[in-house]
Amino acid sequence: MADIDNLDDKVAAAAFRRLVRHLRHRTDAQNVDLMGLAGFCRNCLGDWVAEAGGMSKDAGRELVYGMPYGEWKARHQLPATPEQIERMNESVARNAQEDALDEALAESFPASDPPAMTEPR
Repeated sequence: MADIDNLDDKVAAAAFRRLVRHLRHRTDAQNVDLMGLAGFCRNCLGDWVAEAGGMSKDAGRELVYGMPYGEWKARHQLPATPEQIERMNESVARNAQEDALDEALAESFPASDPPAMTEPR
């Protein structure tokens, strides 16, 4: 298996920027669905950026969303269905079971408020 820690920083940065641009473009991909499928969402990614960069969660999330989180939420976030919440909860529970996840993720997950559980502001 390839060692992710040996990935060139320029390559990693370029891939990260592409991921963020993709997530900004795909506003139809709801955070609750990302959580249900992958166990992380835009909020998580923003919180990880904040932690790695020594910045506030709000600043990390704004970097990922391209605008303040509350503004993005009001524009794009839809109310979550009970089915979406159930899938998200099942997915997040699996994160804690994965041996491959690092300790920081296991200790802090979920890194953010559960997405799409409240009405947009």
